[in-house]
Amino acid sequence: MSAPLRIASVNVNGVRAAFRKGMGDWLEDRGVDILALQEVRAATSDLETLFGPEWNILHDAATAKGRAGVAIVSRRSAGVHRVALGADDFDSAGRWIEADFDIDGTLVTVVSTYVHSGEVDTPKQVEKFRFLEAMLERLPALREHNPLSLVVGDLNVGHTELDIKNWKGNVKRAGFLPAERSYFDRYLGPAGETVTGVDGVSGTGLGWVDIGRQSAGQVPGPYTWWSQRGQAFDTDTGWRIDYQLATPELAALASGYTIDRAAAYDQRWSDHAPVVVDYAV
Repeated sequence: MSAPLRIASVNVNGVRAAFRKGMGDWLEDRGVDILALQEVRAATSDLETLFGPEWNILHDAATAKGRAGVAIVSRRSAGVHRVALGADDFDSAGRWIEADFDIDGTLVTVVSTYVHSGEVDTPKQVEKFRFLEAMLERLPALREHNPLSLVVGDLNVGHTELDIKNWKGNVKRAGFLPAERSYFDRYLGPAGETVTGVDGVSGTGLGWVDIGRQSAGQVPGPYTWWSQRGQAFDTDTGWRIDYQLATPELAALASGYTIDRAAAYDQRWSDHAPVVVDYAV
């Protein structure tokens, strides 16, 4: 029996800085086959230098230099990749990249995405809602394209009260707004059924599966991001905003869900922890 496909995702908060702080050591020991990155904030040539010739690199930089940026770095080359999301007038550059991988005759589609952080009552929040709406349109098409599809990355929304340690203090802040969370109610609601979101808005469920919640059950966290300020990391006052969302067909093949939380604050190479899952494809 062949080894499972190991897929990891992490917001690196600047890939060059992450490597300076020890990301390369983590990667060398982790046995990752496909690695999705967010907030790359570097050029493709930088990625090629950091990862070396044994890795294949797909990279979509943001329109604004030094901002956002998503990539998929893999031990095998992708057959096809796509980077557009949403309407033609919507700038999704550096925030959405899809790749199709032939895994010994089985097609697996992986998306690395970086959803806007948003800011209430500003254009940033408008753009975030446009992105979440575009995902609502794209997810069914992805599943139709390939039943074994996976969307991973920093989605910048805590779906439920279990996903943020201090949820009561954040209900009016970007990242935990009911209108944001309602999109996740629809992404993850029963496929084809009417789903009423936490904000009271109804829509059709898409049937995708949150691998983290499927693995951990209905428990607080486990968190994937901690503020760099104060004692958030040491007290585990975090947010679970980094996800692996799978089609039901792929979710049935998932195991070994792990958040690679650093052993100590000074051993972190990003303010996010990698999310790692094995898929028996």
